[in-house]
Amino acid sequence: MRDRFRDLEGPLAVRKKDVVLMATVSSFENLSHPTRSELRQFAELFMPLFQASSDEAKRQAVAALSQCENMPAAVALFIGNQPIEIAAPFLAASKAIADDTLITIARMQGAAHVKAIVSRDSLSPKVIDALVALRQSQPRSAAAPAPMAESQTVPLSPAHGESNEADALQEQRVANEEALRERILGLAGHLGRADEDRLGLRTLTDIQEALLVRFARSREAMHFATALADALSASRWLAERIMLDLSGQQLATTLTSLGMGFLDAVFVLEKLYPHLAEQQHNVTRGWMVLDALDPEECHERVEAWRRADRYTYKPEVANAPAPQETPNHRFLNQAPAQRDMRVLGRRSR
Repeated sequence: MRDRFRDLEGPLAVRKKDVVLMATVSSFENLSHPTRSELRQFAELFMPLFQASSDEAKRQAVAALSQCENMPAAVALFIGNQPIEIAAPFLAASKAIADDTLITIARMQGAAHVKAIVSRDSLSPKVIDALVALRQSQPRSAAAPAPMAESQTVPLSPAHGESNEADALQEQRVANEEALRERILGLAGHLGRADEDRLGLRTLTDIQEALLVRFARSREAMHFATALADALSASRWLAERIMLDLSGQQLATTLTSLGMGFLDAVFVLEKLYPHLAEQQHNVTRGWMVLDALDPEECHERVEAWRRADRYTYKPEVANAPAPQETPNHRFLNQAPAQRDMRVLGRRSR
């Protein structure tokens, strides 16, 4: 009896991992708009479970993920490089796989993977160009062994050339596998935009950041609002509206979007909202507020605020003449005397 349970232990363990794999995939399918942290967690859970599961569970998981509109890039690359009997539905139907990932898979894998990619409903010009270039390079590599087959009368040199070519192909395959491994690791560790990547985003200058910290230290709320409006290129009304949120959540969102250093942002929150300086779990409440924010969501929210501010806030008309530019401005706000009216009438003639 004990030996029988020992024999069943392996299949039961595999079955349990299959169930966990499908449960993980089902949970991910239910996320309509997964955040960056959720994508990272799924990538970390999925790949080890997938490798430990049975082939049938792998095929079911890949078929389910083929219908998802959002997918971690590392997982897409990982699935696309699986054997074709597993990866085929994903390569042919998934809308979440990027063009660069398709091109990488086509270059790394064989003709079967390329056929699955070609069977997609639509291909971008970038992918088409890469597939055409890959197709053009195949006849030259396939025709290379022909001269060696014709010169079999020379016994030594063809064998030597064949061994060199086999070694070269083996080295190239090892290099490709290593490059693929590094790419997967890189994508798994850097899903979405890196926090330090500020290209194209509104970012505080050193002077603006220093002014915000200084005004927060001295609790000069009016000057802080002016500096914040300047950093946002928005109206002062928007800056004051952000600061009126006494929870500090809106200001924390704004500072995160503008790229202020984490410690400086914590300092600003604690100075402007003293209740955020209270200690909780060895850190302050301000620290916890900032640590819970997603930079991508902060960028989107602040840009929405700025767009609404542009629609609702009406700045003063820049073309309106200043009072000193109007030579007779004193007559605009007061009724002229009768003598002045006669003078004006005489001048008009």
